[in-house]
Amino acid sequence: MLRRARNSLLLASAALGAALAMTATSAQAATPAPHRYVALGDSYASGAGVPNQSAGLCLRSERNYGHLVAAALDAAAYRDVTCAAAKVTSITRAQYDAFIRVNDPQIDAVTADTDLITLGIGGNDLGDSDIGIGDVIATCIAGAVVNPLGTPCTDVYHHGHWDWSSWSWQYGADDLADRIEATGPRLAATLRTLRAKAPNARILLVGYPSVLPADGASCVLRQPLAPRDVPYLHAVLGRLNAMLKSTAAAVGATYVDTATPTRGHDVCSDDRWIEGALPGSPAVPFHPNATGERITADAVLAALR
Repeated sequence: MLRRARNSLLLASAALGAALAMTATSAQAATPAPHRYVALGDSYASGAGVPNQSAGLCLRSERNYGHLVAAALDAAAYRDVTCAAAKVTSITRAQYDAFIRVNDPQIDAVTADTDLITLGIGGNDLGDSDIGIGDVIATCIAGAVVNPLGTPCTDVYHHGHWDWSSWSWQYGADDLADRIEATGPRLAATLRTLRAKAPNARILLVGYPSVLPADGASCVLRQPLAPRDVPYLHAVLGRLNAMLKSTAAAVGATYVDTATPTRGHDVCSDDRWIEGALPGSPAVPFHPNATGERITADAVLAALR
């Protein structure tokens, strides 16, 4: 009886081992190790402020999502040319900050044998200056200082004004919405250029995380933003991600949703994966911390399966 039980246990163990081996083999086959992986993008892709930092003003972290994805996939070759403040044009042209050249054209790292590209870009095209989205954040914070109970940020970018004829507050053109719309065609052209240079590459366009909640109530006394501006800024980020998703679909790239997995961990939450104006863990303000970069890496890996 004991021998029979032991034999049954051995057979069960062997079957389990075979099943696990088949599962591992299937998973490996579904996501083969890339021959050459190149990470492109802005500060959300570079892991700005997350230790350890390199590449000067580009603020690249050795724990950004590109590095984590490369390690998880055991990439044969990996190049990270992400750079803080990069705009869509920075992919095909050299990047300058205050007339200082901080990064070569990121596309220079892409070769014909590149088979995996991740690209996180577009947010800085919302700003007019070299610091990109940083000037939008600065404008909104400055407005909150003088009008904390109003909608100063919304009023600046959505041209809020009092209409005497209707005796009501009205809005005009939305500058940020217009800039997002204008960025779409430039991004599509850039993705096509990447495709032409690396025809066999799988291209993943990585979206932006849930930086702000939908409701500003949780931001009261937590972030230097007017709470009534928060829904507007949340909607702008949603519009940006929607543009990224539709652009990716139009050119045959894969969109990676990072807003959903980071929801509830915004700058106003109790468990932040995106740091606020005064970071509680190393990261540039209003950017993902190490956990946020890891969650983004998980989203990229899930999209590759």
